[in-house]
Amino acid sequence: MTTAPPTPPDTDAVAFVAALRRLKAWSGLSYRLLERRATEAGHTLPYSTAATMLGRDRLPREELVAAFVAACGIRADEAEAWLDARMTIACGRPAETTRMTRNRSFRQPRWAFSGAVALVAALLGGVSAAGAFTADVEVEQTQTSLHLPRS
Repeated sequence: MTTAPPTPPDTDAVAFVAALRRLKAWSGLSYRLLERRATEAGHTLPYSTAATMLGRDRLPREELVAAFVAACGIRADEAEAWLDARMTIACGRPAETTRMTRNRSFRQPRWAFSGAVALVAALLGGVSAAGAFTADVEVEQTQTSLHLPRS
């Protein structure tokens, strides 16, 4: 690995996967060694998944790209360039905004989910307070005792 690794293109999925193939060739590693090195780096990358990923012209998932470039020996700052290029291809947005978006990617959906839960809770609370879930006859016939009956 005396030469520089290939750089990620951000034009289309076909060019991106071709660059991943060049990256594998640059690393000189087999698919089994890539799997082992990905595991050592804290990622999951089965060798069959890596082979399938490089055999297609579709854009791979972000976690697969991260595992693959780490297994190939790419440093964190260069790996970020690969992830930014992938995001640009997937979303069609500039890489500068995708870095910020990836760091905050779960805030909006979590906020929206919290808002939906609060809305449902308020609606159910109002319906419950109105007595829609209880029948008056059933409430009148229920007797509550603080003592348990003896057997």
